[in-house]
Amino acid sequence: MSLGVLIRCTGCGAEVADEAGATHPYMRSAPGCWRLFGEVLAREFSDPRARGSHRLAVDAYAVQHPGSRDRRNRQSVALHLMSLALVLEDSATHEQARRMLARRARARTEFPWLTPPVDPSWVTVADVHDTRDPAGYPEMVRSWAVSAWEGWSEHHLLVRAWLEGEAA
Repeated sequence: MSLGVLIRCTGCGAEVADEAGATHPYMRSAPGCWRLFGEVLAREFSDPRARGSHRLAVDAYAVQHPGSRDRRNRQSVALHLMSLALVLEDSATHEQARRMLARRARARTEFPWLTPPVDPSWVTVADVHDTRDPAGYPEMVRSWAVSAWEGWSEHHLLVRAWLEGEAA
């Protein structure tokens, strides 16, 4: 655990505790950021008011931690951007987005590397983690997801094309 020293997460840029610990196998993050995400997920599974936010939280975290150019990372970013587009722009349900993710993941499409946003000023997992008002939690997660989606605006047309089956 940290002694109060903060660092910037290598993925999302959030200020997080400088600590040793686990990280995701391929999404690049600081251990302190990965821990915060785990605590956010625990809240979503333990508080009924937060459960409906899970899809957006996972998508936002994934696209803010794009990792490297390997196939898993490219696929992760592409699929989670598609999910964000479906839910935020097309008003798809979280279940519809989940089914699309599963179908596209099984297809194992080769997606190109998308250049991540440079120095984005977006809402991060740290902001969501610090939300203390249970009633305001879903709106904070939505703000996080909108912020993450907007950060990738350079690639929105390509993501839309993937969703429409015009490119893969």
